[in-house]
Amino acid sequence: EEPVLLAELKPGRPQRYDWKSSCETWSVAFSPDGAWFAWSQGHCVVKLIPWPLGDAELCKTSERKSRGGKAETRSRGAAKEKTLECGQIVWGLAFSAWPAAEDGDTDPACAMGLPCLVLATGLNDGQIKVWEVQTGHLLFSLLGHQDVVRDLSFAPNGSPILVSASRDKTLRVWDLSRDVLLPSGDTFLLSPGRQVQVLSGHVQWVYCCSISPDCSMLCSAAGEKSALLWSMRSYTLIRRLEGHQSSVVSCDFSPDSALLVTASYDACVIMWDPYTGEQLRTLRHVPLHSTLDSSSEIHTSSLRSVCFSPEGLYLATVADDRLLRIWALELRSPVAFAPMTNGLCCMYFPHGGFIATGTRDGHVQFWTAPRVLSSLKHLCRKALRTFLTTYQVLALPIPRKLKEFLTYRTF
Repeated sequence: EEPVLLAELKPGRPQRYDWKSSCETWSVAFSPDGAWFAWSQGHCVVKLIPWPLGDAELCKTSERKSRGGKAETRSRGAAKEKTLECGQIVWGLAFSAWPAAEDGDTDPACAMGLPCLVLATGLNDGQIKVWEVQTGHLLFSLLGHQDVVRDLSFAPNGSPILVSASRDKTLRVWDLSRDVLLPSGDTFLLSPGRQVQVLSGHVQWVYCCSISPDCSMLCSAAGEKSALLWSMRSYTLIRRLEGHQSSVVSCDFSPDSALLVTASYDACVIMWDPYTGEQLRTLRHVPLHSTLDSSSEIHTSSLRSVCFSPEGLYLATVADDRLLRIWALELRSPVAFAPMTNGLCCMYFPHGGFIATGTRDGHVQFWTAPRVLSSLKHLCRKALRTFLTTYQVLALPIPRKLKEFLTYRTF
């Protein structure tokens, strides 16, 4: 079943033509509970939208407009749409649930002792601004990067560990629970010490970073033919993943941490076993029309983004050939296509069912995605692989075919 366009969000501000306005949507994000959607709509602005959208908006294409530079807000219970004025072009977005406040915690957003939701924004000047979602208040800024912060990834286990990827060719690890926030006017300034580690190893801009769901590994992709795999325990390099023929620009782990996918300008997605470094499968983005020559194929199919579905049975990719593709884990060809123009990023809704994509003209589109009832075999594999590495599976006293299934060697 082909993806159906459910809704489209468009920037409300008039187009400006100076480079500082930058209308591209380089990043979209859903909060872990699916209650909020964030959209870097360009013009140095992030929109925070309570989820789900209204029924009417999900049934037809919608356009949100703002007047006089102020965002239109719509009340859905206590939550309202918000506009975050970041002051710089926004490249990366990441949500995380903030831990409950402890005695002496000066964070006003968590003063009630309840977990709250934060959004980190990576900016053009190297800053990372962290916002409290429910109020839209700026909590603090993280300083250290010397160039564009291209991507952000919070530890999926709810700990306040944030990894940032930058054009300064480094990754930085931040512990947002460390030290105290010092009040300064309407915002809070960061006292020194939140930066935990600087990871150096790339020789080109770092485009993407992804922390595995079990929080043991970090993958980073730069303008190089190899991706780097890091330990999140020792912050040391585990291995280089070599196999692409051009720059690797996107990466993502499967929900059980057993698989890693990397996407490249070479028009290929490679599926890896992150524990062994073995290439398990290559997905090639060939054009729908075979009349294109090979050089044109490589150019028009250059990949921009790849992501796993929440249950781990599908992948979504966005490429320069103006197509959103959906792939089934067991197949080498896409199971569905959708036409989209100038796509830059994609992300699945945390509970499945649809995909959000961002475009170069600042739009966000929401597409239906295959809904699948996972087989008992896959659920068992996913449960086991959540806490067993490939090496531990191979050491089990079980039949060889079962080992191959548990290590995703039986596609």
